[in-house]
Amino acid sequence: MLRPIFIGITGGTGSGKSTVVKTIIENIPPSDIAMIEQDAYYKDQTNLPMEERIKANYDHPLAFDNDLLIEHLNLLLEGQTIEKPVYDFENHTRFRDKTVTVHPRSIIIVEGIMILEDERLRNLLDIKIFVDTDADIRILRRIQRDINERGRTVDSVIAQYLATVRPAHLQFIEPNKRYADIIIPEGGHNAVAIDLVVAKLKSIIQEQMI
Repeated sequence: MLRPIFIGITGGTGSGKSTVVKTIIENIPPSDIAMIEQDAYYKDQTNLPMEERIKANYDHPLAFDNDLLIEHLNLLLEGQTIEKPVYDFENHTRFRDKTVTVHPRSIIIVEGIMILEDERLRNLLDIKIFVDTDADIRILRRIQRDINERGRTVDSVIAQYLATVRPAHLQFIEPNKRYADIIIPEGGHNAVAIDLVVAKLKSIIQEQMI
């Protein structure tokens, strides 16, 4: 198998990264593409009491186990299968008895808010995409997601956004836009930009088959 191509997709919380990723995956054969979410690599906090887990700043680079993420990406580069961790967002820790098997593929998408912040991780990415969406839209999407998918309340989501999410975006995410090869305004609603990315990925796959 030829070396996989790593596609980094980043942007602020609620920017539409997941929609962009979903659309790309729907247009690429499953045998050619795999997905790695940085959210799966939040640090394990099983050894901490719940009150300490809740207080943790999940919108800071130190919240992520990038060492493990980078180790897994390097294993995929070598053609090896990995066991991707699964994070329990309701209990604020990693599942001990649950992983997802990820096989090496021609295209591997690496998605997350902080993937351009760590130089080691940044240097592994062949194509870096920043999904750029206005802050008011992002906070509404964050509220909706955290309530529906993560069992949160409106008040807790807003409090977290003001205390950590917004400051982290301004300090760690927005400045890293300068490292992006492609900027997609308005996230998943930008069909033209996504079509261009899909066309590029299909071209890469075709070149690998020659």
